[in-house]
Amino acid sequence: MHLSENALVVLEKRYFMKDEAGNSIEDWDALIHRVAENISAGDEAEYQKFYRLLDSGYFLPNSPTLMNAGGDLQQLSACFVLPIEDSMESIFESIKNAALIHKSGGGTGFSFSRLREANSRVRSTNGVSSGPISFLKVFNAATDAVKQGGTRRGANMAILNVDHPQILDFITSKKDTNELTNFNLSVGLTERFMQAVAEDTDYDLISPYNQQVVDKLNARQVFELIVEMAHHSGEPGIIFLDRINDANPTPLLGDIESTNPCGEQPLLPNEACNLGSINLAAMVDDNAVNWQLLNEVVRDSIDFLDAVIDQSRYPLPQIDEMAKSNRKIGLGVMGWADMLYQLKIPYASFDAVDLAAQVMETIDYEAKKRSMELAEIKGSFPNFKGSIYDTGELKRDTKHCDWDALIKQIQQKGIRNATVTTIAPTGTISMIADTSSGIEPQFSLVYVKNVMDGEKLLYVNKWFEAALEEWGMLTHELLEELSNNGSISHFTEMPEELVAVYQTAHDISPEWHIRMQAAFQKYTDNAVSKTINFQNSASVEDIYMAYELAYQLGCKGLTVYRDGSRQNQVLSVGKSTETASEASPAKKVAPRQRPEVTAGTTQRLETGCGHMYVTINTDNIGACEVFVTMGKVGGCASAQLEAIARLSSLAMRSRIKIESIIRQLKGIRCQSPMWHKGKMITSCGDAVGQALEQFLSMQSGQEIKSLKIQAAAPEDNPEPESGNRSFIALCPDCGSSIEHLEGCLKCPACGWSKC
Repeated sequence: MHLSENALVVLEKRYFMKDEAGNSIEDWDALIHRVAENISAGDEAEYQKFYRLLDSGYFLPNSPTLMNAGGDLQQLSACFVLPIEDSMESIFESIKNAALIHKSGGGTGFSFSRLREANSRVRSTNGVSSGPISFLKVFNAATDAVKQGGTRRGANMAILNVDHPQILDFITSKKDTNELTNFNLSVGLTERFMQAVAEDTDYDLISPYNQQVVDKLNARQVFELIVEMAHHSGEPGIIFLDRINDANPTPLLGDIESTNPCGEQPLLPNEACNLGSINLAAMVDDNAVNWQLLNEVVRDSIDFLDAVIDQSRYPLPQIDEMAKSNRKIGLGVMGWADMLYQLKIPYASFDAVDLAAQVMETIDYEAKKRSMELAEIKGSFPNFKGSIYDTGELKRDTKHCDWDALIKQIQQKGIRNATVTTIAPTGTISMIADTSSGIEPQFSLVYVKNVMDGEKLLYVNKWFEAALEEWGMLTHELLEELSNNGSISHFTEMPEELVAVYQTAHDISPEWHIRMQAAFQKYTDNAVSKTINFQNSASVEDIYMAYELAYQLGCKGLTVYRDGSRQNQVLSVGKSTETASEASPAKKVAPRQRPEVTAGTTQRLETGCGHMYVTINTDNIGACEVFVTMGKVGGCASAQLEAIARLSSLAMRSRIKIESIIRQLKGIRCQSPMWHKGKMITSCGDAVGQALEQFLSMQSGQEIKSLKIQAAAPEDNPEPESGNRSFIALCPDCGSSIEHLEGCLKCPACGWSKC
């Protein structure tokens, strides 16, 4: 497979194995050899098949498999759901188990719906309960303490049923976007609730403690509150629980109550699932879909994913048992937008929606057929008896495949895997494959990558670049202009044929986003990870209609994001980057005078450049100045340290909160990170931020919660009055623009991601 420059950056940074000094000891060939050898478990024919599959670029498994197969960790699954029962023992057992999963590189989902509401009686102590929101904060804090796989914080999903007595508190719990930063939130909606919304009637709130009705709420008003909060910050999302359980392959084992962090993988408690994606952009030959190649790749991919189940080392014995009893896998896709570009089909069209259904029907059918064949060789999944395959209750509309015949065959012969298809986020693996993410439209046709010395490089979608060259329009000047917002929809000189085909996320109305999600969902066992992007000017009513449409079209859930709605974004308008305080001028302030005498403390920190001493002085109001000295450094480095100290001092004497200064400094990275007292110091600026944080801790007499790395502090960056301007969050690693895709944040320049 040809690897792009970006793919090599991502592989080097996140996937190639390293020696003790942190130097890569692999290249692409060594990586796929390691993975193929491990997953094939010594079978030479399987090894050759898996090696070719990976090297072709036709298929890639989820990141834990690429990172960990053949290594010491050997934890190959990405998705886990853990149970939380209504007891202190269960709650803290789940916290411990989540920490083990995060340490191994996995993400976790939880349903908090079984926890009794706050202030209800606890019989064993004659006290009252804290309630699910309180414990949700405990889970969030625990995730802070565990770095996932040594590289990033763990991702979590929290779900609360809409009939829980504390549902209103849950819906509004992330109104402050600095709260619960390690969790995605979704409200579990039932058919009864959705009917009450349609009829504008009340519905019951039921206590998990005794199953008694404790209150009633108006369903439409609750639905409107969910929509209002989603408009505000993108959360909570929604999942349709009854619809998910209608497709539960093993209903005798219990109801599905939660999903993994991005919502595409509903799982029973203690279940895990490993995922992989087919590169649809590579399934096009001579401007047509190569259906034979697609079928072959599906079959080999199912073999690979099924083998992963047996090779994975699961973090808990109960997860090992559940994973091997149901053998769930999730084959999905990436490169859908790039496939449409090649076929010259507009994303926002019924032709694209029809093709989506046909592609996914083909994948789902061939995947189940191959899983049935594996069952004949190796046996069905142990919980096959009583499953929807055993009873013939699997539901599929026949459009292009003979489903009736296949369902009857599976009843007779069995099937190897309880689920076979999932549309998952493909964040970094789609960067390795140099293609578009999942089923998302391209976020931008041209994007800017910030490199050293302020230089900016332009990256262009390869299919769009080829089209411009074909039309004789490929010029640097045009690409510079397009880098403004990455769309050609407003370029009057652009040929209509190109404008129609090369659509980007914000060119496409939410209706078409949802229609596309529904088309793929129709032939997907699990669920579909997708973000419905709205322009900043979108109204609450727009999001209300999107949620209703998702329900009507058969989606299992929905995630929305209104551009610029997160208060902690750094904003980019056109080619210039500005904070919201610049976009919305406020009253100017002058710093207070420095007193003649100050008192303070000095801390010593180890940085990649040497010993650093940070002195923080106070006056009668509070902290007023910072001095930074470092060994024998001089020249530019010394000047930069002095600049950091002077600006920090100026901010302090201007009544800027120290927390805001910390947020700006912490997480700044250089090429020489250093461990210091169990913490990574990523740069000299980061060291000053950590010193300020420790100063606050000493001032308060207790350890304060570590502050998140944010693009800007909320108090410094209020939501602007923005109209239709484009707002772009910037990557904390490289400073390039971030995309909101598949329920995640993703940097297309360096591979940084956060879900």
